[in-house]
Amino acid sequence: MTSKYAVIGNPIEHSKSPLIHAAFAAQTGQDMTYGRILGTDFERDVRAFLADGGRGLNVTVPFKEEAWRLADERSPLAESAGAVNTLMLLDNGRLRGENTDGLGLVRDLTQNHGERLDGKRLLLLGAGGASRGVVRPLLERQPAQLVIANRTAAKALNLAEELRGLGPISGCGFDQLNGLAFDLIINGTSAGLVGEMPELPADCLVLGGICYDMMYSDRRTAFVRWGLANGASISLDGLGMLVEQAAESFYLWRGVRPDTAPVIRLLRPQGPVTE
Repeated sequence: MTSKYAVIGNPIEHSKSPLIHAAFAAQTGQDMTYGRILGTDFERDVRAFLADGGRGLNVTVPFKEEAWRLADERSPLAESAGAVNTLMLLDNGRLRGENTDGLGLVRDLTQNHGERLDGKRLLLLGAGGASRGVVRPLLERQPAQLVIANRTAAKALNLAEELRGLGPISGCGFDQLNGLAFDLIINGTSAGLVGEMPELPADCLVLGGICYDMMYSDRRTAFVRWGLANGASISLDGLGMLVEQAAESFYLWRGVRPDTAPVIRLLRPQGPVTE
């Protein structure tokens, strides 16, 4: 029997998830469909999809926190993130919430680009939902430190305090980054969606460091451009993260791990947007 999956969000017409999961299904021989749902009343829409035979959903903006509350049970990653981007209907009828965003980010950096995070100094920009979702997987890679910086310092400090049991984490405002230097800077803010980025000291990235924008675009984002202008050895957007987090969702649903490399090439045949 064909299994039904979908991505739910608002807006949703731009989502690449149906193309990604169709490619995964063809590659692995899975009998499944994957569509888009324009969410209006999240719980009602999810319940209707499940009642119609749906087995799992990816969840995108603005519903990840609602998905966290709706789930009957949650993985440790979802708990620490306070957000769910993957829902799966279990055989017992319970709805399990997962968060695969951080795993997608780490796998793109470490597997696709060969970067190591252990012992490195990491700076995470933004203290919203996107940043919350990646803290635990980053700290599991045992960096020397993870600093969360936010325009409103109190929000970064509160998030760091909430998650301090996970590893060497601290918070500050953007204006407190002077004199600090990092091996990897990750942009988890939404500023890039409107062509902007946080005000950062030019020397907060070590020469030859790495910049990573969790947003993705067919053109260089403002943060990718900032990285290249300030000595980054590589400055990436989040397309690889998108595919890798989708692969983790696919594995949770189907028990098969797809090869992500050909799917990344399918979406961006010219290679990473880094220059």
